[in-house]
Amino acid sequence: MAGSVAAPARPRQKVRRLGSIYEPLKLSILQRDDEPLWEKLDRYYSAVKATILNYQSPTTGLFPVKTCATCKEAKVRDSLYCAAAAWALALAYRRIDDDMGRTHELEHSAIKCMRGILYCYMRQADKVEQFKQDPSPSKCLHSVFDVDTGDEVYSYSDYHHLQIDAVSLFLLYLVEMICSGLQIIYNTDEVSFIQNLVFCVERAYRVPDYGMWERGSKYNNGSTELHSSSVGLAKAALEAINGFNLFGNQGCSWSVIFVDLDAHNRNRQTLCSLLPRESRSHNTDAALLPTISYPAFAVDDDALYTQTLDKIVRKLRGKYGFKRFLRDGYRTGNEDQNRRYYKSAEMKLFDGIECEFPIFFIYMMIDGVFRGSKAQVKEYQDVLEPIIFQSYDGHAVIPKYYYVPADFIEAEQKKHGSQKRFPSNSGHDGKIFLCGQALYNIAKLLVDELISPKDIDPIHRYVPRQDQRNVSMRYSNQGPIENDVVVHVALIAESQRLQVFLNTYGIQTQTPQQVEPIQIWPQKELVKAYRFLAINKKLGLSGRPERPVGCIGTCKIYRILGKTVVCYPIVFDLSDFYLSQDVMLLIDDIKNALQFIKQYWKMQGRPLFLVLIREDNIKGSRFNPVLDMLASFKKGNIGGVKVHVDRLQTLISGAVVEQLDFLRVNEAEIPEFKSFEELELPKHSKVKRQTSTPSASDLEQQPEISVEEWLHKPTSEIIQKFHDCDCLASQAQLASIVLRREGSDYLARDENMMDELERIYRRAGSRKLWSVVRLAARLLTKLVDSLAPSITSVLVHGKQVTLGLFGQEEVVISNPLSPGVIQDIIYSKCCPQGGEREAVLQQELVIHIGWIVSNNPELFSGMLKIRVGWIVQAMKHELKIRAGSLPPQDIHQLSPSDIKQLLLDVLQPQHTGRSWLNRRQIDGSLNRTPLGFYDRVWQILERTPNGIMVAGTHLPQQPTLSDMTMYEMNFSLLVEDTLKNIILPEYRQIIVELLMVVSIVLERNPELEFSDKVNLDGLVKEAFHDFQRDRSQFEGIENKENMEEFYNTPPMGKRGTSSYLTKAVMIQLLQGDVKPCKDDPCSVS
Repeated sequence: MAGSVAAPARPRQKVRRLGSIYEPLKLSILQRDDEPLWEKLDRYYSAVKATILNYQSPTTGLFPVKTCATCKEAKVRDSLYCAAAAWALALAYRRIDDDMGRTHELEHSAIKCMRGILYCYMRQADKVEQFKQDPSPSKCLHSVFDVDTGDEVYSYSDYHHLQIDAVSLFLLYLVEMICSGLQIIYNTDEVSFIQNLVFCVERAYRVPDYGMWERGSKYNNGSTELHSSSVGLAKAALEAINGFNLFGNQGCSWSVIFVDLDAHNRNRQTLCSLLPRESRSHNTDAALLPTISYPAFAVDDDALYTQTLDKIVRKLRGKYGFKRFLRDGYRTGNEDQNRRYYKSAEMKLFDGIECEFPIFFIYMMIDGVFRGSKAQVKEYQDVLEPIIFQSYDGHAVIPKYYYVPADFIEAEQKKHGSQKRFPSNSGHDGKIFLCGQALYNIAKLLVDELISPKDIDPIHRYVPRQDQRNVSMRYSNQGPIENDVVVHVALIAESQRLQVFLNTYGIQTQTPQQVEPIQIWPQKELVKAYRFLAINKKLGLSGRPERPVGCIGTCKIYRILGKTVVCYPIVFDLSDFYLSQDVMLLIDDIKNALQFIKQYWKMQGRPLFLVLIREDNIKGSRFNPVLDMLASFKKGNIGGVKVHVDRLQTLISGAVVEQLDFLRVNEAEIPEFKSFEELELPKHSKVKRQTSTPSASDLEQQPEISVEEWLHKPTSEIIQKFHDCDCLASQAQLASIVLRREGSDYLARDENMMDELERIYRRAGSRKLWSVVRLAARLLTKLVDSLAPSITSVLVHGKQVTLGLFGQEEVVISNPLSPGVIQDIIYSKCCPQGGEREAVLQQELVIHIGWIVSNNPELFSGMLKIRVGWIVQAMKHELKIRAGSLPPQDIHQLSPSDIKQLLLDVLQPQHTGRSWLNRRQIDGSLNRTPLGFYDRVWQILERTPNGIMVAGTHLPQQPTLSDMTMYEMNFSLLVEDTLKNIILPEYRQIIVELLMVVSIVLERNPELEFSDKVNLDGLVKEAFHDFQRDRSQFEGIENKENMEEFYNTPPMGKRGTSSYLTKAVMIQLLQGDVKPCKDDPCSVS
């Protein structure tokens, strides 16, 4: 077949047909040690032609999913690997002079496929535009197209198209192939389309998709999940395409692709926090192999790579290949082929009979070649050889999978690995698994040293440890080398008089006028400029979405329409939310931003950090902390980060310059950009420091009026009182009553009440009346910036967030939400009568929690569900503990920086000096659990046929054990869901201790299991009554219904809570509530 298309110019040894398709291939027959290079390549060409290229569509260049005549479907992912195989062989042919035109043919087979995918994608440009605004499964690019026409094949309801890994793989191979010299992108329309694909991929860290297996959740119920494999491929694609010229060596500035480095960094952080898991339901997955190894090499950390790979090999490797994941029903004898989704508890049917896929042995061979491990290459070659077959032409054929036949399923499930598996029909009747063939040919070319890893990885996705350097190689996958970067800092004063004032303290600054012609912009102006990136009216593409530029992006210099522009970081933006009025929080944010830059700056030049000093920053008690910070800058070290302060004009020479030449294309439509303006004030006028501004007293934060007294008075009287009193706290409370009664449009004396509240908000902020500020902010329904990204930060660290009041209904957030949706949740669930300030306090905490979980994740260990209302309760407990016998401080009166510090104090492991009641109150409020807790609940459930009851919630044994596995995150979340109705934090902690006790009792008595539901509340009640009897007997203390003394008792030791809980469990055993699960050990016969 191959000979008829391109007959070899030289004779080659004919390969003898070896009988049945299911007879293993003897690879030694196909090659000789002394075989000349031409003959070797000829043999590969024949194989690639016969088993891959003969199936390429002559019209679109795509490859079908199945090679039978009736199959008209082409999947993007499979076609990409086929194109990669043709490209890899073309690279091998480049090594010989007289290639008989085969290099050109093979290269252009790859180009045709890549352009075919591009053609299919560009016909769906409207979907790209929709996805940028709303990344949902019903607005994404399709993953399957008609192989001959490029038309859509399935609707969104019929097929799971949202597969970010497939789009990312396309971008990655696009860069690799162009870098090797192929011309794939032809014009600016295509460049703008690729740039828009990058915009979509940048948000991979917050877009749950269906993943490589197109099923999403392991339960195959149609739900999406955040997959490590998708995020990792997105990260790799963004690293590869950042600053890349799509026209190759012939390109100019407008064919260069821009990547938001801060978005890339969020993908990197997300990947590190997800691994070694694949997703919430997939504890591990073979889909991670192409992410952590060839082609993506997405993991920077060697230890994390090894941990992830070891887990995959340990849990999924079999004799015939790797399982995709545990309890994968795909193509097993027990899977109902007539149903798209699985039923509840159906997963158990697939346990131990999952199909095994030889293609993952091939990935491991390629990984071994890249990492220079000959032993790994040989190991996987040896296990692959017996399970490969041959085509009728004598070419190697890779079965797609090996399955357990229906007759053998029962025996295999009794003893895993005991039964022979049979290959899928790939290779039979001309049906070939093209993706497997493609990767096999790439692997063999590498093993035979016909190509090197550098040939098929020209952009250095994989850089061996010994070759990594501290300087960044643009396209490399850099390891976690210690970053000792010096951050260049320019101090900019808002006005000349502020500059003169600071100069008296030895702080040298510049004003915006003094740095001219350099312009200083807020980052929102840079966002406005980036809006014009990749606009294409023909394709209906609007350019970059309005996403903020992070602190890595603001550390570069920009050339915009002939101007040199520097941006100050987002932390210096004047926000409408009151956090910006707390200078201590600003200083903390500056230090955190510098730490972040030090850790993640990988570019050649130095980062340039602008510190913007406003007159408002030095008013009153704010001055000394700001002066201390500026002095630290002058000394060259702030919070452990090396800094170098100098004039902006001097620092520019060592900075990274980004050319925004795309603005010249639409110069007529460009809006006017507003640079940061210097305050026009007399140079020698004095800065009003207001040194006498004291911290607000508790009395000042309290209203002078009785709120209950005014609730039922006429509105006119309330308005009169509002204007007569000078107390801001009273005015805020009166305004609250009027707004609740009359609505937000109410006019009082021709003044809108909302405008009056805005005035109160500003005045209270300048006087540090934080309780008043929070009430006014709530009434004005203020929303803090970065609320949605902070929640996303928590989610991607494998945790859930709940918003709502302690002890009342909460809303669980398990997927990223838009700011508007979050605002609706907060203002509907966190605003009780008289407790309105909770709505803004919870926003503050979300911002702080998002930062802490990203930078100090160990503080949240043992906390799977971050219940913000319960954390507020923990902080209130902490204030009570600190106050002792005195009244505790009102949490709403604390400054935002004090709130953050209090949160950090609460999250620290508890001090041993505290009472057990206090420790249980704090740990219970934080929902903190001991190490291995969820695994132990699983073990209890295995021995509890009727499940577990607590606080009216039932955790059943089935279908829980059938649907889930012990180590998956979804089971842990289910346990948390079971405990959510417990009201008292200290009681919750006792329940956690009880479950640990039950687990240990069962562990030490393996022959026992519960015959009835385990009622945890009943067991605690029994333990408490026993505790009361002992106290009455030994200490003469009369019994009380109050359990406070029980909560205050240490768990261990004589008459500790654990002894009473253990006794309660054992009493149930002795009463016959537990039956032996094995033969009675006391029985004689």
